[in-house]
Amino acid sequence: MKLSIRSFVALASSLAIGCLGLAWGIFALPQSEFSDDFRYIEDRLLSFETFRSATFAQTLESQGVQDLSPCDTHSQRAMLLMEMSLAETALRSGAVQEFDQRTKSIQTRATRVLSCTPRESFVWLLVFQLEVLNGHLDERSFGLLAMSYETSPNEAWISIRRILVAMPLVLVAPESTRHRILNEFQLLTKNGFVDAAARAYLGAPDRARSLLQSRIEQLNKDQQAAFSNALQKFRT
Repeated sequence: MKLSIRSFVALASSLAIGCLGLAWGIFALPQSEFSDDFRYIEDRLLSFETFRSATFAQTLESQGVQDLSPCDTHSQRAMLLMEMSLAETALRSGAVQEFDQRTKSIQTRATRVLSCTPRESFVWLLVFQLEVLNGHLDERSFGLLAMSYETSPNEAWISIRRILVAMPLVLVAPESTRHRILNEFQLLTKNGFVDAAARAYLGAPDRARSLLQSRIEQLNKDQQAAFSNALQKFRT
């Protein structure tokens, strides 16, 4: 079963980062301060703040960035998020060569990061997202998503991003992964992350809505009401 790349990119754009400007002073920082600065940038990116694509490209090309250790997890996460945003922008605009270049760069960077920290769940998720952007939906690609679940099944900051990537694919995922997606949706709602759950519900295939609704009905009335209110907010 094939998934429309265009429809996935529309959803993945909720993870894309593209409008505001980074503080240009980063380029003047000495090497010893880059890591701390990138931790701040990572926090902003993981909070879905947006930046200008041109700033991402300039940042990634700076010499100080090139010298950062692949084991500097926070810096590498920030750079992977930047590169993923640039890859999505290239795909939407039809810039095939740039998309291919960004894909190779992300794959190389992710491999280096995982060689240092093989249980880095968020990197496994980004590599899976990249596979989907390239139109790869097979046992190997879903294995990457499974690794994200294996290495971090319950961390909310990962779950609220993973559910947005995984939910559109819930019906084509292997059965074991499908159960994890549905469980994550239910757990996010139960734990009060109703905005993420509502966005995931709206991004789910129509035929998956009954599965999600059955999970909501297993929650208490207050949790159901909170989800319903969040759903109404995004629908309007």
